[in-house]
Amino acid sequence: MHPDIDAIRIHFDEGQMTLMYFCLAFIMFGIAIDMTLEDFSRVVRFPRKVLVGLISQWILLPLMTMVLIYVWDPFPSIALGLLLVAACPGGNMSNYATYLSKGNAALSVTLTSIVTVCSILMTPLAFALFARWVPKVHPLIEQIHLHPLDMLAFLFKLILVPLILGMLLRHFRPQIAKSIRKPVSYLSLVIYLGFIITALLSNLENITRYLGLVFALVVVHNLIAMIMGYYWAKTCRLPDEDARAISMETGIQNAGLGLVLIFNFFPVLGGMMLVTAFWAVWDLISSFAIALYWNKKSVGQKKNLPLTSG
Repeated sequence: MHPDIDAIRIHFDEGQMTLMYFCLAFIMFGIAIDMTLEDFSRVVRFPRKVLVGLISQWILLPLMTMVLIYVWDPFPSIALGLLLVAACPGGNMSNYATYLSKGNAALSVTLTSIVTVCSILMTPLAFALFARWVPKVHPLIEQIHLHPLDMLAFLFKLILVPLILGMLLRHFRPQIAKSIRKPVSYLSLVIYLGFIITALLSNLENITRYLGLVFALVVVHNLIAMIMGYYWAKTCRLPDEDARAISMETGIQNAGLGLVLIFNFFPVLGGMMLVTAFWAVWDLISSFAIALYWNKKSVGQKKNLPLTSG
């Protein structure tokens, strides 16, 4: 089945790679200046809500991904791409999408903060663990000689340093952090979209040629993730606004981080790049479409509330 899909390449020189690292570090910095100690204290104050969200993203999403791989039986590098996306932390746009959907934005911020910090350890370990359970990808793993500790060291520099800088600025210079918060947030979005678009345009011909192999798979994978997150939270008897937040956190993944990992550790696997690049675009489209639907639904429900005497 189209073995030459792995011929897809994105070539960056040393200067472009350095710029790419800086862009992703800036995005992480933008996440960090939104973090406060209160975000982490909610783990103690609302442990059940946070635990439900973490289970959805760290356990249910990878397990669902494995089931989908076994049922769909995609090309091995495509399967690895799905597993890497599932192991990445949630995307920073999940907070805004949750707010737009009238969900619990505070819970969304808390989950994003926790998962982003822990992804330094969880992403390489989760990817290595779940990849071992898919026999068809074993030859690829052996071919690239992946060592989780190498990925851990890479993520430590790429994620932890900008997170610490952002949180220190928020703590010691709150006024500066407050004044740059919105511009940094908007600029982070522009940088993220620019990074994804550049990755796509760099090999547009091959991407167009092979997109049909991953289009339906990515759409189904993302849709199941959103639905699963929502109904998992409802099954755990959380209110609707919490379920919306957990749905967004499960369905919006930091695929930009996934692409950077692919460039560094899986450069010969074009199938991984194709899945991750399309995921990065599609989860933004789907999440905002669902957020707008929930927003309209909430407004309609509010209008239909019965009038009560004071």
